[in-house]
Amino acid sequence: MITGVHTILYAEDADRVRAFLRDVLGLAHVDAGDGWLIFAAPPAELAVHPTDAATSGRHELFLMCDDVEATRAAVLAAGVEAGPVEDQGWGLITRLQVPGLGDLGLYQPRHPTALGLGRT
Repeated sequence: MITGVHTILYAEDADRVRAFLRDVLGLAHVDAGDGWLIFAAPPAELAVHPTDAATSGRHELFLMCDDVEATRAAVLAAGVEAGPVEDQGWGLITRLQVPGLGDLGLYQPRHPTALGLGRT
């Protein structure tokens, strides 16, 4: 029934964000026309966290990696700012300051992941 997830990042400077995804993160992409790049996302998972009524419906996007320290170092070397790595117990997280976009989460999970599981 569901064949994939299409994530949309709304950015003040879409060209700079596309350049970051292409040049810094090295994501594969297709040109949908006139430079409108659509990026292949790595495998994904979807989690539902409990919250209160005031914040229900809120969404967050985190990129996942195997080594948050090494990924953060590579992003810093490319001239992109990143926050400190924080240990949350269930994983290590940081925030990348993507030019033209703002804050984007990055984390190294320490919990079992659903990556690589087949569809049901």
